[in-house]
Amino acid sequence: MKMIKKATVILGILFFSMECFAQDSVSVPKRAVAYAADKFAIARPLNIEFSNAAPYSFTSKRGSTSLQESKVNNFTQAKISANFNFIKRKTWLLGATVGYRYTSAEADMTDPFTGKSTVLDEDFHYLFSSLNFTYFSKLFGKRTIYSSSVVVDGSDKHFERIRGVITGVMVLKANERTKMTLGLAANIDPTAQTPVIPIFTYEHKFNNGLIADITLPRSIYLRKYVFSNTGRVSLGTEMDQTSFYLYNIDGTDQRYQYRQLDINSGVIYEHAIGNFVITGKTGFKMTPSGRLFRKQDSFKDAVFETKPDPTFYFNVGVSFNPFTLLKKNK
Repeated sequence: MKMIKKATVILGILFFSMECFAQDSVSVPKRAVAYAADKFAIARPLNIEFSNAAPYSFTSKRGSTSLQESKVNNFTQAKISANFNFIKRKTWLLGATVGYRYTSAEADMTDPFTGKSTVLDEDFHYLFSSLNFTYFSKLFGKRTIYSSSVVVDGSDKHFERIRGVITGVMVLKANERTKMTLGLAANIDPTAQTPVIPIFTYEHKFNNGLIADITLPRSIYLRKYVFSNTGRVSLGTEMDQTSFYLYNIDGTDQRYQYRQLDINSGVIYEHAIGNFVITGKTGFKMTPSGRLFRKQDSFKDAVFETKPDPTFYFNVGVSFNPFTLLKKNK
């Protein structure tokens, strides 16, 4: 489950949770792109975000040895991504995604290798790109979307991994008020904690204007369009993940990777201005655990594990999204 938020699985979700509700096959790719871009910021042609978390404490352990409580004084992130489809046909799409995430952390902590108290003040750079193929078909009379992504990632210092994701999702129901899909994602990655993940999406429009928007295991939201549909308020929970590579931390040339799953609960407001969407998020962030492991090992083979306390966070972003389902206020 923790691997759902790594870049490869996100990219998979972007394409197989699309709303292929059109009966006209010619319009399926166009509507799918619009729905994915509305639902997932990373699926938009351009997305820029900045986030910050309030100071928080965390416990940690190296192997089975517990270390003293530590504190993160500053945790700031910025990310940018671009997504484009360069070949579009009636039944398939071929595109690419590129992205960059900057993480700045300052903490008073216990060094996991020396056991001594130290001050961490580091900047980390994580980069990824992918080639994505999506195919639209029918199975048992139901609209079905197949997708595959080849993803490479690394840092500002080294190329690190190549991995893949294969997905298949069937549209079980699709009308003006209710849309529902079911599928599977296979993660081709030896470090993946969960190689196969079931996917379920459900959207329902109530008579009072509220919209239930569920994408499991990623997010659960209750949404409402406001200001003549130029804005949208959402209340709920979504998962995100922080990941980066570390070097020369134990006096050797061993490469490490750090990953943590974040569960962000709170409120989101989106507002459309022309082809741009301004987004603000705030609430509480819970991190079940973060793990540091050798690059050649898997997530479960951690050499260092952290368990942060819940903390307040905020996020602001701007996207170029000509496909937005919000009414454009010019």
